[in-house]
Amino acid sequence: MLMTGKQIVIFGASGFLGRYVSQALLATGARVRIAVRHPLNAQFIKPMGSLGQTQFIACDISNPKHVAAAMQGCDIAVNLVGILKGDFQKYHVEGPRNIAQSAAQLGIEKLLHISAIGADLNSESAYGRSRAEGEQALLEHFPNATILRPSIIFGREDNFLNQFAGMISKLPIVPIIGGDTKFQPIFAPDVAKASEAIITNQKAMDHAGKIYEVGGPEVITMRGLNEWIAQAIGRSVVFFDMPDFASSAMATLTGWAPGAPITRDQFKMLGTDNVVSNDKDGLKALGITATPLEIAKQEWLVKYRRNGRYFDSARA
Repeated sequence: MLMTGKQIVIFGASGFLGRYVSQALLATGARVRIAVRHPLNAQFIKPMGSLGQTQFIACDISNPKHVAAAMQGCDIAVNLVGILKGDFQKYHVEGPRNIAQSAAQLGIEKLLHISAIGADLNSESAYGRSRAEGEQALLEHFPNATILRPSIIFGREDNFLNQFAGMISKLPIVPIIGGDTKFQPIFAPDVAKASEAIITNQKAMDHAGKIYEVGGPEVITMRGLNEWIAQAIGRSVVFFDMPDFASSAMATLTGWAPGAPITRDQFKMLGTDNVVSNDKDGLKALGITATPLEIAKQEWLVKYRRNGRYFDSARA
């Protein structure tokens, strides 16, 4: 549905998912305001829209005044802000609360919040707890908000498949942490389509107050994913499962160092499967067909093959 005349503010659009959600919403004809801490980091979004269709504003969602200013004159708000390490309370809890409070005060029509599968007040990880607390704060102040909880998101610019593929392409032996943990990787454009479906639905109450967990068509373990990547890029490597005590020690010792493979909190997150719950509506309820992992093999994992697209698997 065209959204010509509507003003949408997107918080956190400079991130990986932001390019896809912004592009999907710009395609509806809406004017999109990009609210991020460093607007220069989001300039890649500007060519996605027509002249005058995008605006950029500096905004830290932990600052209520910043949030209120960013939402002035807007009809719809989308929050994409999420971090994997750092001040979870500030960005996963205080931020959503500030957005919901301003949305209620300014009469915002719709509020969409991107959370994550694993959001749980009883989670062992601070990440999972903060995500749940943020959802709670959001709905407390804006009960009609819609929450999307994706599994691990993959795409051309991701730091997920690309990180593993980079290691597998360079190392003869690759350690696996949390080898039995299950994931349901979802293609970034599918999350964007889900966001668009919610935002453009003319029946405002269809998605009000609902939580949708979304994942791709495959459920795969961490070990299975690494093996799939190795096959996809034509590499023959030896995988070994790191014992929990060794993984835990590594996360504790190196977790906050730049470029560290895993933090202590991320190690705790790997103790729980990251798949869509049976009692939550997902992509199917939003009329979207999930894209399989195979698209990564076809479109961008080829750069990790020895000879790119012309790699001969018989010579691996």
